[in-house]
Amino acid sequence: MSTDSINAGKQYWAGFDLGGTKMLAKIFDSEYQTLGRKRRKTKGHSGVESGLERIAQTIHQALEEANLKPEGLAGIGVGCPGPLDLKKGVIFEAPNLGWYDAPVKEVLEKEFGCPVVICNDVDAGVFGEYRFGAAKDSTSSMGIFPGTGIGGGAVYRGQLVQGSKSSCMEIGHTKVLPSGPECGCGQYGCLEVFASRLAISAAAAQAAYRGDAPKLRELAGTDLSDIRSGILAAAVQGGDESVKKIILRAAKYIGIAAGNMVHTFSPEVIVLGGGLIEAMPDLIVPAVAEATREKVMPTFKDSFKVVAAQLGDDSTVMGAAAWAQKVIQETPSLRIETKV
Repeated sequence: MSTDSINAGKQYWAGFDLGGTKMLAKIFDSEYQTLGRKRRKTKGHSGVESGLERIAQTIHQALEEANLKPEGLAGIGVGCPGPLDLKKGVIFEAPNLGWYDAPVKEVLEKEFGCPVVICNDVDAGVFGEYRFGAAKDSTSSMGIFPGTGIGGGAVYRGQLVQGSKSSCMEIGHTKVLPSGPECGCGQYGCLEVFASRLAISAAAAQAAYRGDAPKLRELAGTDLSDIRSGILAAAVQGGDESVKKIILRAAKYIGIAAGNMVHTFSPEVIVLGGGLIEAMPDLIVPAVAEATREKVMPTFKDSFKVVAAQLGDDSTVMGAAAWAQKVIQETPSLRIETKV
């Protein structure tokens, strides 16, 4: 039996978001309506084998909620952190999970008998916003997602911008101040040093310690691990001007990086996503837009818009499934012939 006839009756797609602390699986129909979902803690440091087994279990549980069998899946898309081998479907390194050389594609294809496509998690999120959210149907769009680090991604004429073998668009490691502090990557003056949620929280913790952020100190003290996006937003709402200034300074640095990308890529839409943006869209999005326009040539000032992501936690899982569908349907050699 041909692979075309085998895949013809399969209209369900699985999307998977592999995060450092949580994992989310969703099953979609051909119109991308959610049929089943399962969210669990990642428990990544239990090892690669155990972690991949946990991914498979989570997808099975989402299928059970959808009342579907694995044989009904046309494909699975997985948004993954870390450097990836896109063709082989391997996570080279995911330090937050303690994983090295994790064969995601091989394990899941053996388990479910359908093609599996992996991509960078931020790439998946940006593709999700392009297909279903804030950048829907744009010719060119890019995403900047501040978190523990800062991820980036771009879509041009319906295609993710990727390297020949791996992901790219590491906007968090573009230089915004070459003489700046050392980054975790070993370089100096990277955007992440100034504008990641971790960098913002560290500066805010110092302000709280000095007594310049009394609301923050009341809410979370000075422990960096307790100063999350929601706490920062509450501190700003509570009147901590020092925290607000720290966040606006970070927004200016994001604008510098975004301005460089406008000159390089000329996106119609710049999507800002992640928990930090979700917590304070009205503060951060206009500040990034203003800073970006200050840093571009006059010709480009009105060529783009800066918007907040719309899909929240669903951006990566929907984008991963939609990207897998696109890749599998355009690449017949990826389809797996199963016995029927």
